[in-house]
Amino acid sequence: MTDHHEEDDLTPTQTTGYKPGEKKSLQEYQTLDAQDESLNKWKESLGLNKVAAQTGPANDPRRVVVEYIALEVEGREDVRVDLSTLSAVEQARNAPFTIKEGVEYRMKVKFRVQHDVVSGLKYLQVVKRKGIRVDKTEEMIGSYGPSPEPYEKKFQVEEAPSGMLARGHYEAKSKFVDDDGVSHMEWNWSFDIKKDW
Repeated sequence: MTDHHEEDDLTPTQTTGYKPGEKKSLQEYQTLDAQDESLNKWKESLGLNKVAAQTGPANDPRRVVVEYIALEVEGREDVRVDLSTLSAVEQARNAPFTIKEGVEYRMKVKFRVQHDVVSGLKYLQVVKRKGIRVDKTEEMIGSYGPSPEPYEKKFQVEEAPSGMLARGHYEAKSKFVDDDGVSHMEWNWSFDIKKDW
């Protein structure tokens, strides 16, 4: 029963009436309605009008490669969590970082898209303290075409909880998922809220 509930925690919300379009290949997108000016602008925003010699390494089947996620606080150096390799993800799980109570911060993610278009990429995060869910975040990242250059998305500004009861250790689980229901990455990590850095 617990596993089912935890799985529900990382399920994206569905917008009533929204139905994702039919999945198309990169080649289909490039040739789709070549005379439609607005569609051509949309394809250009995804980088699909560029001739891509290579859309990603053949030995890396991932469509979304998350390089890092970071905590951005004004006046401080970013706290970066490397997620570029399996060993880096494992290290992130075992290396909690500190957030000062009451500070305003924002999360940001740097990632690459390879091999194919990713539509409606979302970031989901559930935070628990002593096994009880205290926060759930769902952030729309957007739709992106393959590119050798990474994309960066900054999330909404948030405020860390404060006070004696808020201080302590928190466990988090995060996931990147798209409109097609493909989970591109999922990992566990943790952080501590303290009185000071």
